[in-house]
Amino acid sequence: MSPTVFRAGPYRFFFFSREERRPHIHVSHPTGEAKFWLDPDIELAANYGLTAQRLAKVVRLIEEHEDEIRVAWRRHFAR
Repeated sequence: MSPTVFRAGPYRFFFFSREERRPHIHVSHPTGEAKFWLDPDIELAANYGLTAQRLAKVVRLIEEHEDEIRVAWRRHFAR
């Protein structure tokens, strides 16, 4: 299961249900995917094909939606 937290244009932000417990978010785009740690700071964990420009855009979107992502994380993983 990989619930979508939010979408922004061509970007989809989501979690994988059976992955590590350290808070993070995945993002997919038609040109690639990436994973970002949320703690202790927002940091790129892995990148599969996104350009530096797209990664910068993703970081801005994560920062703008950080509270929403964290609430969704706690709700999803409290199960």
